[in-house]
Order: sequence, then structure tokens, then C-alpha cells
Amino acid sequence: MRSIGELARASGLTVSALRFYDRSGVLVPALVDPVTGYRWYADDQVVPARLVAGLRRVGMPLAEIAAAVRHRAEPAVVGRLLDAHLRRLEDGLTDARRELSRVRALIDHEEHPMTTRLVLSRADLAAAIDAVRFAVGTDPELPVLSGVLFDVATDGVRLVATDRHRMAVARVPGAVDGPTRRLLAPVALVDAVRELLGGTGDGRAPLGGTGDVGVVPGGTGDGVRAPLGGVGGGDAHLRLDGDGLTVTVAGREVGGAALPDEFPDYQRLLGTRVPAYRITVDVPALRAQVAGRPPARVLRHEGVDVPVTVLGLDGAGGLRVLDDAAPADAAPDAVRLGVNGRYLLDALDAGDRGQLLLELDGPISPLAVRRPDDADAYSILMPIRL
Repeated sequence: MRSIGELARASGLTVSALRFYDRSGVLVPALVDPVTGYRWYADDQVVPARLVAGLRRVGMPLAEIAAAVRHRAEPAVVGRLLDAHLRRLEDGLTDARRELSRVRALIDHEEHPMTTRLVLSRADLAAAIDAVRFAVGTDPELPVLSGVLFDVATDGVRLVATDRHRMAVARVPGAVDGPTRRLLAPVALVDAVRELLGGTGDGRAPLGGTGDVGVVPGGTGDGVRAPLGGVGGGDAHLRLDGDGLTVTVAGREVGGAALPDEFPDYQRLLGTRVPAYRITVDVPALRAQVAGRPPARVLRHEGVDVPVTVLGLDGAGGLRVLDDAAPADAAPDAVRLGVNGRYLLDALDAGDRGQLLLELDGPISPLAVRRPDDADAYSILMPIRL
């Protein structure tokens, strides 16, 4: 038998850590003297203690350390735990690098204000705005969610919008000149840009009527209105200068100030999980099902009625809309997911495709709506507990 001090020296754990893992049930002594309370450990507990020490050094959560100790004779199980933690560490390192880059950019900006310029496809930028516009928040108590994030990378820009209940993401590749940066554009400015790009957009907000959005004439009339109909070809030129955004299309400009708030860290919401089900759906057919039948239930949330649409799987592995959260013909372990029906219709409309991919896991995991031809454009709907 080894004393707690001897096991500490043999394993690399401190005495206080061994006491903690005893109280936690992770590494319980083989014997505790009933008189003195001294802990004694068997020789075969050295290897588990060293395992705990190694996992502790890399920051694995306590519950997963306990699982690794329990399953140490099953390499496949422990391997999956290690792989999952390694992905977490890699994601954390990516987050840290991004945050440090932003800190450096903030410092450089204060010392030497710089301009970032982008040249993007006019049609691609219009499509990206259409793909995320529906998810912009409208809660006056959360002004940080009342805009669209322009997250500029070295090879283009990602547009992100969220109202806490759903999130939409789209990416536009293009040429970037200047430092990477993030800018939160107010929705009025985004709508003005969308109108300048041409096409119908979503028509949710008219151009003008706000004090922070300006339109620079291009020498003809008011210089405001883009031609109706489809989005024209050519490029859109974006300039992120100071705390503002200016977009130029065919000699006409729309510009305005950014929101001063810090947009949430949306990267953590994207995740790297592989969904249990990836189902290709016919958008018109699914839309007709959702819109053409009453919701499975209606919930009252913050004074507003929320129609709940329940999605499930049919016998062939396809998707079906259920009339009831727990239909009589459903197996006990059947997949059922509740979402806000209005939000689902918005996501289907924003997808603007004959087919979309829906990714789901279960009743408490978000629903992802993806375009089969564009991995960078998708939306996420938070589930409603059934």
C-alpha cells in the first residue's frame, strides 16, 4: 500500500488534488484508516492516477476524466473522449488567435486608423444579404442584435445575423485590401445596401428615413434607386473606414455608421458536430405542409403566440410535419423536433432553392437549414422543448 504522499510523488498529482479526486469519486483510496483517516492506495492505482494527472494538465473536464478512468480498459472509448477534447482545445486556440488579432487591430486602429477595401460580386453580396436578413433581431432591449455583422477575412466577408432564437450565416468571397476586421452594420444601412445592389430584396425596410444612412448621388437624379428586377452583374466595392461602411455600385454610394456594440461570438454556435440526420427536402412541398396545416401547438412566450411546428422522420428516412408532438404511431425513441413555424418558413424562403438540406439530431439540438450547393450559407433554428 502507498500513502497519499507516495502516490502523489508517483503520479505527479498533489496531495490536495488526490483528496479532491477522492471526494469526487474519481480516484477513491483502496483503504481509509478508520482511526486516523489516512488514505492508502494500492499499487494498481498508480496508472489511473497518472492518467488523471495527464488529463488534468490538458484541462479535460472532471466528468470526462472520470469517464476515462472508468473506461481505461477500453481504448476506443477513451480515444473518443480524447478526440473530442482535442477538438475543443483546437477550437479554443482558434478563438484565442481570432481575439488576439482583433485586439491587435484595435490597438493598430487607435494608433494608425486604417481602411479595409473589398471587391465583391454584386449578385453574391445581394444573395448573402437575402440569406441573413430575416434573422436580424427586433428587440429594442438588445440593440446589438439589430444589425448584420460583416466579418472580414483575408479572402472575403461573412455576414451573420441573429435574434437569439435563430441565426443565419452567409459568406461572400472576394478581394480584400487591408486588415481583417468586424463591423456591425445597422439594419437600415443593410437594407439601403441591398436596394442599391438591385433586385427586390425582402422589402422589409425602405431606403431612407434614418439619420445614419447616407446616399451619395452618382450624377443622375437622386442617385438612390437601383434598377428593379434581377440583380445586375459587376462588382460591389466596400470600404470599411473608421467606424463606418460605404458600398459603391456603378458610381452610386450608400454609407453609414456602424453600431457601437460588440456582436456575440457566433463562432462558438457553429460547432463541428456531425448531425445524426441530413435530409434533403423539397422546399415548396415542405413549405406547403408547414403553412397549410395548423401548428401542433401554440405557446405563449413574452406576450406573443408562438406556433410550434413539429418535425419527424417518416418510414423511409424522409422528413414529415407532425400534427401532434407525440403521434400515436410514433416509436418511443422516434425523432421529434419542435421549432417556431414562422421562423422555419423564413428560413425556407431565405434558402431560395428548390431543395435544401435539413440537419437534426433530436429534440434539444438546433435545426440547421443548409443549401446543398453552398456550404457557407445556412441558418440555425433553436428548438422548442415539446
